Amino acid sequence: MATELHETIFMAKQERHRNLFLNYKNLNKFPVELLKDEGLQFLERLYMKRNLLTTLPDNLAQKLPNLIELYLHSNNIVIIPEAIGNLARLQSLDLCNNALQLLCPEIGRLRSLRHLRLSNNQLKCLPPEIGDLQDLEILDLSMNQLMFLPERLHRCLSLQNLTVDHNLLSHVPRHVCWLHRLNQLSMAANRLTFLPLDLGRSRELQFVFVDNNAELKGLPSYMYNKVIGCSGCGVSSHVAEGSISAVLGEALSEVLVGLPPEVKVVGSEADNVVPLEELALRTLHRLYHHHPSDLTALPPITLPKSLMDLLLFPLGHCHRCSQAMFTIIYPKLFPLRDTALAGVHRRTTVSFVAYCCSSHCLRTFDLQG
Repeated sequence: MATELHETIFMAKQERHRNLFLNYKNLNKFPVELLKDEGLQFLERLYMKRNLLTTLPDNLAQKLPNLIELYLHSNNIVIIPEAIGNLARLQSLDLCNNALQLLCPEIGRLRSLRHLRLSNNQLKCLPPEIGDLQDLEILDLSMNQLMFLPERLHRCLSLQNLTVDHNLLSHVPRHVCWLHRLNQLSMAANRLTFLPLDLGRSRELQFVFVDNNAELKGLPSYMYNKVIGCSGCGVSSHVAEGSISAVLGEALSEVLVGLPPEVKVVGSEADNVVPLEELALRTLHRLYHHHPSDLTALPPITLPKSLMDLLLFPLGHCHRCSQAMFTIIYPKLFPLRDTALAGVHRRTTVSFVAYCCSSHCLRTFDLQG
């Protein structure tokens, strides 16, 4: 095996191969032949699937500076060195089926990265710097131990496919709704209790899969015309027949659909007055939203971080009129069993929920409209 490996690498050097396949070689260390002398300056793609590697060399970028694709599927890699950030041309990194527990912040320096696959590892969190990957198109984080996603993920402006199946997520940050190129979002088999109110508002997002989130009982009405998967949702408890329309107010947030903690008031058709805090945030939001390129011309404001974050990233937008919402919502329920999709989605008890900004929008919203 050692002789065969040596010959393969020697031939690659002699013939200046751009692709090198070292899959199934039973390697427990990175081959030193790849790192000798000047390395393989011309190599663009390195495939090392199903070996026994536990880490990567610190001088990988120095010896293989032109790598575009690094395929390390099914090894025993526990840690990747900070020097990984020096692979300036890397576009695809596959670390699926390894033993990663941490992802170093330097991953954010891979500014050319388009595909990052990290499924079936032991990751409990992601570094905020992952938001610096503005060319990233595909991110696969399935089968890890993630309890939350970094808010800065919304800076991955090119992201088209995000997969976080089989993790421990109880919620998804509303900032995900600012990923305007996102086409497919898969969050099956987590612990989700609510979804961002704006999820599905983007026309680009066409496929949403939230199957097997037993505590998830409400889907934003924006998702009604999308391709959705919600089998196994809302099955942890059952609401009695005929009681859906009566379950509003606090009961709605606690029992039926679950709501983000920022929601301080749940309105009903009888409410005609919007709280002062909500009106103030709406006014500030309109002021700053209409002058995004010249904030210096606007009066400075000082708000607690939580309110400033809410001002920049509203809780959602009215499903009827698109008014930004911050602390109060008016929900209107449409049980899936009463919609045209009832025959498609059988093993679920979820409802579509229209989140509105006022009692007027609540009364006039039509799911089919």
